[in-house]
Amino acid sequence: MVSDCSLREDATFISLATREDEVVFSSFIDCVVLAEVYALENGISTKRSIEMPLLSIFGNDFAWALRDSIAYSGGYGEIFARNFGDVLQVDKGRNALNNEFGPRIHSFPGLGQ
Repeated sequence: MVSDCSLREDATFISLATREDEVVFSSFIDCVVLAEVYALENGISTKRSIEMPLLSIFGNDFAWALRDSIAYSGGYGEIFARNFGDVLQVDKGRNALNNEFGPRIHSFPGLGQ
Protein backbone atom coordinates (compact mmCIF):
# COMPACT_ATOMS: atom_id res chain seq x y z
CA MET A 1 0.00 0.00 0.00
CA VAL A 2 1.31 3.47 -0.80
CA SER A 3 0.28 6.36 1.40
CA ASP A 4 0.25 9.92 0.07
CA CYS A 5 0.62 12.83 2.48
CA SER A 6 0.67 16.28 0.86
CA LEU A 7 2.07 19.29 2.74
CA ARG A 8 1.27 21.81 0.05
CA GLU A 9 0.66 21.79 -3.68
CA ASP A 10 4.32 21.61 -4.72
CA ALA A 11 5.50 18.97 -2.19
CA THR A 12 4.14 15.45 -1.97
CA PHE A 13 5.71 12.70 0.10
CA ILE A 14 5.01 9.08 -0.73
CA SER A 15 6.05 6.18 1.48
CA LEU A 16 5.71 2.43 1.44
CA ALA A 17 3.54 0.89 4.12
CA THR A 18 3.07 -2.78 4.86
CA ARG A 19 1.03 -4.58 7.48
CA GLU A 20 2.83 -5.43 10.70
CA ASP A 21 1.56 -9.01 10.62
CA GLU A 22 2.89 -9.58 7.06
CA VAL A 23 6.53 -10.15 8.03
CA VAL A 24 7.60 -12.02 4.89
CA PHE A 25 5.94 -9.53 2.54
CA SER A 26 7.48 -6.61 4.47
CA SER A 27 10.90 -8.25 4.16
CA PHE A 28 10.33 -8.73 0.43
CA ILE A 29 9.48 -5.03 0.04
CA ASP A 30 12.64 -4.12 2.00
CA CYS A 31 14.71 -6.23 -0.40
CA VAL A 32 13.16 -4.61 -3.47
CA VAL A 33 13.90 -1.13 -2.09
CA LEU A 34 17.47 -2.14 -1.24
CA ALA A 35 17.86 -3.55 -4.75
CA GLU A 36 17.33 -0.04 -6.13
CA VAL A 37 20.22 1.25 -4.01
CA TYR A 38 22.38 -1.78 -4.90
CA ALA A 39 21.78 -1.06 -8.59
CA LEU A 40 22.89 2.55 -8.11
CA GLU A 41 26.03 1.53 -6.21
CA ASN A 42 26.97 -1.01 -8.88
CA GLY A 43 26.05 1.00 -11.98
CA ILE A 44 23.20 -1.34 -12.94
CA SER A 45 20.52 0.29 -15.08
CA THR A 46 17.32 -0.94 -16.70
CA LYS A 47 19.34 -2.09 -19.71
CA ARG A 48 21.79 -4.00 -17.49
CA SER A 49 19.24 -5.47 -15.07
CA ILE A 50 20.46 -9.00 -15.89
CA GLU A 51 23.50 -8.15 -13.73
CA MET A 52 21.34 -8.08 -10.59
CA PRO A 53 21.95 -11.14 -8.40
CA LEU A 54 19.26 -13.77 -8.08
CA LEU A 55 17.53 -13.84 -4.70
CA SER A 56 16.19 -17.24 -3.65
CA ILE A 57 15.46 -16.37 0.00
CA PHE A 58 11.74 -16.06 -0.89
CA GLY A 59 11.70 -19.22 -3.02
CA ASN A 60 12.74 -20.03 -6.57
CA ASP A 61 9.55 -18.54 -8.04
CA PHE A 62 10.73 -15.10 -6.88
CA ALA A 63 14.46 -15.47 -7.63
CA TRP A 64 14.20 -13.05 -10.58
CA ALA A 65 12.20 -10.43 -8.63
CA LEU A 66 15.08 -8.01 -8.15
CA ARG A 67 16.09 -8.23 -11.80
CA ASP A 68 12.50 -7.63 -12.82
CA SER A 69 12.25 -4.67 -10.45
CA ILE A 70 15.34 -3.01 -11.93
CA ALA A 71 14.28 -3.88 -15.50
CA TYR A 72 10.94 -2.17 -14.86
CA SER A 73 11.92 0.93 -12.89
CA GLY A 74 15.72 1.15 -12.96
CA GLY A 75 18.03 1.72 -10.04
CA TYR A 76 17.67 4.46 -7.43
CA GLY A 77 19.58 6.94 -9.60
CA GLU A 78 17.24 6.41 -12.54
CA ILE A 79 14.16 6.67 -10.34
CA PHE A 80 15.49 9.86 -8.72
CA ALA A 81 16.33 11.46 -12.08
CA ARG A 82 12.93 10.53 -13.55
CA ASN A 83 11.12 12.19 -10.64
CA PHE A 84 13.39 15.12 -9.77
CA GLY A 85 15.53 15.68 -12.87
CA ASP A 86 19.26 15.18 -13.26
CA VAL A 87 20.59 16.64 -10.01
CA LEU A 88 24.25 16.75 -8.99
CA GLN A 89 25.26 14.35 -6.20
CA VAL A 90 26.04 17.25 -3.84
CA ASP A 91 22.56 18.74 -4.33
CA LYS A 92 20.67 15.55 -3.37
CA GLY A 93 20.92 16.19 0.37
CA ARG A 94 19.78 13.15 2.37
CA ASN A 95 19.20 11.27 -0.90
CA ALA A 96 22.91 11.34 -1.82
CA LEU A 97 24.73 8.02 -2.00
CA ASN A 98 27.02 7.44 1.00
CA ASN A 99 30.44 6.60 -0.47
CA GLU A 100 32.61 8.19 2.21
CA PHE A 101 31.74 6.70 5.57
CA GLY A 102 31.38 2.97 4.93
CA PRO A 103 28.29 0.84 5.44
CA ARG A 104 25.41 1.97 7.61
CA ILE A 105 23.94 -0.37 10.18
CA HIS A 106 20.27 -1.07 9.61
CA SER A 107 18.01 -3.84 10.85
CA PHE A 108 15.52 -5.54 8.61
CA PRO A 109 12.42 -6.69 10.47
CA GLY A 110 11.41 -10.20 9.59
CA LEU A 111 14.59 -11.37 7.89
CA GLY A 112 16.17 -12.39 11.19
CA GLN A 113 13.09 -14.22 12.48
